[in-house]
Amino acid sequence: MSIVFKIEAYLGRKPDFTEEIKLRNDGSGDYISEWNITSEKAKPTDSQLNALSSQATALENNAKIDAKRRTEYLSWQQQMEMIYKDQKNGTTTFKDHCDKVRSDNPKE
Repeated sequence: MSIVFKIEAYLGRKPDFTEEIKLRNDGSGDYISEWNITSEKAKPTDSQLNALSSQATALENNAKIDAKRRTEYLSWQQQMEMIYKDQKNGTTTFKDHCDKVRSDNPKE
């Protein structure tokens, strides 16, 4: 389980890991070396982050599904071609394609 997803679960959003939060690993796993968003939320303790493990697992799994969906949706050029042909021919190829990608890769 990545600490990144635990932090996302804690904040309720994706932080900027170059400015807001900096992680470090000295051989025993990732940890927060800088927390630059104290105005939003205080830096979490390890136990607070560990309590979010199930939420973080769901976020991580959904991120993997999103990545798989992105490849299966095809290029934007191919999508635009499907949309154009659907409008011209009165078909639903694009919608059917998107529905199949979503049903083949359901989120939690």
